[in-house]
Amino acid sequence: MNIRQWCQDIIQRPDRVAIPIMTHPGIEELSYKVRQAITDGDIHAKAIKYLALRYPTHAASVIMDLTVEAEAFGADVVFPEDEIATVTGHMLSTPEDIHALEIPSLAAARVPEYLKASVIARREIADRPVFAGCIGPFSLAGRLFDMSDMMMLIYSNPEAAHELLEKCTAFITRYIAALKATGIEGVLMAEPAAGLLSNDDCMTFSSIYVKRIVQLLQDEQFIIILHNCGNTGHCTEAMVATGAAGLHLGNKCDLADVATHVPSDILVMGNLDPVSVFKSSTPEEVYKETTQLLVETRQFPNIVISSGCDTPPHTPLANVDAFFSAIADFNKGLA
Repeated sequence: MNIRQWCQDIIQRPDRVAIPIMTHPGIEELSYKVRQAITDGDIHAKAIKYLALRYPTHAASVIMDLTVEAEAFGADVVFPEDEIATVTGHMLSTPEDIHALEIPSLAAARVPEYLKASVIARREIADRPVFAGCIGPFSLAGRLFDMSDMMMLIYSNPEAAHELLEKCTAFITRYIAALKATGIEGVLMAEPAAGLLSNDDCMTFSSIYVKRIVQLLQDEQFIIILHNCGNTGHCTEAMVATGAAGLHLGNKCDLADVATHVPSDILVMGNLDPVSVFKSSTPEEVYKETTQLLVETRQFPNIVISSGCDTPPHTPLANVDAFFSAIADFNKGLA
């Protein structure tokens, strides 16, 4: 598939397409637990396939798991049975720790299981692109060094911060290259911690590293979609500067306003609240919120309707049904 042409086709078509970031509803419908899915690539792929068969998503996506790469480096991760995994504590405390840090192999921790999930999903889902997931360099650095300490380090010792970011970028590049080799069409890079930075600092400590990855791996068959749910609009410029083919935004920003600052050939994706809308609202409220977002963004042909982040565990399928019903009805109105 020429995935860059796929992006342009979205922009040129008159109706709206949807790519919510969701795997958890599929896990639950198949009677598995979150822990099983994020430690077993076969189960993970089954959940992705289930949702692809049930819903007209314009692309299939894996879980947005921000612990995989940190665990590969050696970070401690807690695995609740039926909630998302979390990194506990931090493994680096000093610039000397950063200097001694070794870049792990792709055989470390759960990386092979996520590669397996991509292989199976690509084989089983033939009618749409499959997007894997990975963490961004600054967000990974924050999980290894502690986010608060990382925010101080970029000012107190920027050389050490850049050394850590270089190592994080090297591993992420290698990981994405392996994901690309599975035959999938892209990766959603989650860089939420960059939203804590000013636009200038985001450029210096995140975007230049993401741009390097984009330049190495993005091509006609593979794209990178940059996710930053911390961006309220203040670092959109830095996100655009990465050259990523798509930007995925969280519910903290005004999606229509962000779209005015993004070139028309870049996809702008988002941004219904995954918790208060997808998980906690009634189907009627989900339908209303989705319709409102569609109306507010109708003037931008590069908008792709999505959740603002990964839909969490225990998101009711009735709410996902309502989301797609709203989009179908909106599209009928356009016709």
